[in-house]
Parts: sequence; structure tokens; C-alpha cells
Amino acid sequence: MEKLIAQLRQYVANHPPNYGDGDCHSILDMLYYRYSECNRLDNAEIKTAFESLYQQMHGMSLREMDRITDVVCTLCREHKKAGFTEGIKVGVQVEHELSDVIP
Repeated sequence: MEKLIAQLRQYVANHPPNYGDGDCHSILDMLYYRYSECNRLDNAEIKTAFESLYQQMHGMSLREMDRITDVVCTLCREHKKAGFTEGIKVGVQVEHELSDVIP
């Protein structure tokens, strides 16, 4: 069995998987992006927070506002992605622990 596993690992190393578009570099990335496409978070709370942000930026040039908004959106997206990824990892760990307890 170990020989077969070693052969499979060698095959995957020589033929890396294609995760689709350039933003995906792992299965977790791919799952996150597909999840995000199906579960938009444009709720009232987020819209209100962005309205507040735009009010705080009142008087700035459009270029300055874009720079700030881009950074805020990137931070939010990365925070959401990290939470999703950690949630998947916790789920996998729970499954492992349950399989040790429940035969």
C-alpha cells in the first residue's frame, strides 16, 4: 500500500492539479471562491458600514477614495477567506476526532 501511495504522490508532483482560474492555488482556494460566488454578503449591515466609510471620506478626491476602498475591500476579503479556510480545517479535525471515537 505504501508503494502505491508513493507512486500517487509522485504522479501528482509531476502532474500538478489544475485549479481553474489564476486566483486559485489550492483546493481550499477553489472551494472558497465558489462558496463566495454563491453566498454574497451584501447585507444591510455591510451596506451601512460602507455608507459610513464614504461619509468619512467626504471631500477626498476619487483617486484617494478608490485607494482606501481597495484596501478596505482587500482586508475584508482576506479576513473572510481566512475564516472560511480555518472553518474547513476545524471541520476536518472534528471528522478525524469523531472517527477515532465512533467506529
